[in-house]
Amino acid sequence: MAHSEPSASKAVDGGLSEEFAVPSHAEEVKKLMAEFAEHHGSAGRRVVLITSGGTKVPLESRTVRFLDNFSSGRRGASSAEYFLDSGYAVIFLHRHRSLYPYTRLYTGVSLLDSIRSESGKEDAGQILVDQNALPNIAKVLKRYQAVKAAGLLLPVEFNTLSEYLHLLKAAAQALSSIGSKAMFYLAAAVSDFYIPAYEMPEHKIQSSNGPLQISMKMVPKMLSPLVKDWAPKAFVISFKLETDPSILLERARRALETYNHQAVVANVLDTRRGYVVVVTKDTQQELVLTDEEVQKEVTLHVGLLFIILFQHFLLLFIIIRIRKCQGHDLLLERKTKITMQSGKRSNYHHQ
Repeated sequence: MAHSEPSASKAVDGGLSEEFAVPSHAEEVKKLMAEFAEHHGSAGRRVVLITSGGTKVPLESRTVRFLDNFSSGRRGASSAEYFLDSGYAVIFLHRHRSLYPYTRLYTGVSLLDSIRSESGKEDAGQILVDQNALPNIAKVLKRYQAVKAAGLLLPVEFNTLSEYLHLLKAAAQALSSIGSKAMFYLAAAVSDFYIPAYEMPEHKIQSSNGPLQISMKMVPKMLSPLVKDWAPKAFVISFKLETDPSILLERARRALETYNHQAVVANVLDTRRGYVVVVTKDTQQELVLTDEEVQKEVTLHVGLLFIILFQHFLLLFIIIRIRKCQGHDLLLERKTKITMQSGKRSNYHHQ
């Protein structure tokens, strides 16, 4: 039995409505993110929210079947490591069981086949690691432990589209307090279509009813309220994936014009591992790997993130310069007023 449709006058909050169930832990997570942002922002550290992985759209309230936007989370996880190495604190909003910073380096490795207890004793106090199976594990472990000890990484999980949208909003509001020190790196593969809760059957769809026909609605674009209302001073990067290379740049520029954010990372499905272009209002910078580099699994993210970090640094530098100039002008204005007032008093005494 489907739920009743809400009235047309229902409250819509930046595109989030009764159609998207609020996660039970949303307020708790929002508080954690706000404390994380405030702590690192007050220490002068930049904070980036990275979204990673794909979203799931249920077809039933008691979900058996669902539509999934597939994404391994590779780019988000590797980018998180780069941001951490560059001095950022990271909120990692990721799909449950998608690739994770540092552990993503050992995806597909059988852990139990890569370690053994000392001398084969069950109660041995030490574990021996096969460095061939887990290359650079000591170095990676040291980096991870340093990040954890400094409290620089805050992981937040989502599964469904509803969870993602509400947690993204909560993160944006949490980061708004640190202004231009905040960055949004929106690398998640977000569904474009969904079934509203009031149109969703409660129980499993029965195949005995015949062929399945689904009518889906467009997912509201969260980029607009994020840029305009939730975190207007933040540095925002969105991602654009196309299958037709001839429309890639035009779509990227249109996104910048529509949402008025800072950068679009654009690529084509078939060449996504070897080609990416970073588009801003004034520039476009291409990054290209050779076929040999792609086969060796050389990643684009180092060059990509160097460009993005430079753009964020440049923005912060400009803001600091403007504030200094404004402070200088204000100081000059005050000095001028004091001088004029002193002159008036001097003239009064002469009279």
